[in-house]
Amino acid sequence: MRVLVVEDEQLLADAVATGLRREAMAVDVVYDGAAALERIGVNDYDVVVLDRDLPVVHGDDVCRKIVELGMPTRVLMLTASGDVSDRVEGLEIGADDYLPKPFAFSELTARVRALGRRTTVPLPPILERAGIKLDPNRREVFRDGREIQLAPKEFAVLEVLMRSEGAVVSAEQLLEKAWDENTDPFTNVVRVTVMTLRRKLGEPPVIVTVPGSGYRI
Repeated sequence: MRVLVVEDEQLLADAVATGLRREAMAVDVVYDGAAALERIGVNDYDVVVLDRDLPVVHGDDVCRKIVELGMPTRVLMLTASGDVSDRVEGLEIGADDYLPKPFAFSELTARVRALGRRTTVPLPPILERAGIKLDPNRREVFRDGREIQLAPKEFAVLEVLMRSEGAVVSAEQLLEKAWDENTDPFTNVVRVTVMTLRRKLGEPPVIVTVPGSGYRI
């Protein structure tokens, strides 16, 4: 899952991004509304964690732009105000969910994952395919009942492949969904991660390489 965190409190923004990355998400961070508009014009995000009171361009205007563009991106709006009227107004603007500050990080993560499941064809909370069972919320993976320990990027790649339900996923798509914008697009990190993931999943191999196209399960 790829997430954009838009928050002008840099310490909070960086802390949220670090925490979400530990949950195997690809996260980009910006600190004002203008930068947010620039990013959403270039990258496809599953979820935008959007502070409402942003400098340069207000968070309301960023949200309106996402809605205006008809993007499948879901918006989790943050605010320091806990007033019901503010929450209602934010939802009426087009936000998909609303979370007042201060918040528990576990709740933020749960809400981001819930919104991420709504950006594509609805899928069950636990993904199962080819003897593999993947639980995004608990970050657990089992193959034929055997638990498999994966690094965050390995987990992210496997989740993308599982969510594709047998469709071929290109290396470029994996790079976009599992890594942030600071990753060199010419690196071989996708190939290396898939190789490591195959080894950990064991025999017989379940990740198939489709020459010239990508990978599928």
